[in-house]
Amino acid sequence: MVGRKKRYALADSAQQIVGGFLLAGPFVVTAEVWELAANMSNLQGALAVVIVFLIGYGALYKADDDRDPDRESEVAGVPARFISLMLVSFGSVAILAFVFAAPETFLGGLSPAGEVSMNRLVVTLKAISVGAIFSVVGAATADSVF
Repeated sequence: MVGRKKRYALADSAQQIVGGFLLAGPFVVTAEVWELAANMSNLQGALAVVIVFLIGYGALYKADDDRDPDRESEVAGVPARFISLMLVSFGSVAILAFVFAAPETFLGGLSPAGEVSMNRLVVTLKAISVGAIFSVVGAATADSVF
């Protein structure tokens, strides 16, 4: 396959989804993660996002010698596999957070009932970034192993 672009298949995304959801779940329903997110600065939240990107890229392209981002299918110059990995990593945590009503459960006191405050939204995004650190490990591992 040298010199040819590798097609990114639906099966690759399915593997990432299984791994991403598997490791995201325990962190979404843990009060400590939400307390941590509430005490993080915006800079720390942004650094968590950067960590997710670095772990994801490293797991896909640095830890696996068989993969070369230059040979993969791209979307706007970014490997489709990496885009999928980021969507799964952050998306699985976000979906589980809202399915389990985690923001309402852990951040209920940050805004009046039924209202979403900016503070609650920011803390939720930080909690998602914390959970995504673990989700990306599961998603990238599942993608690489299978």
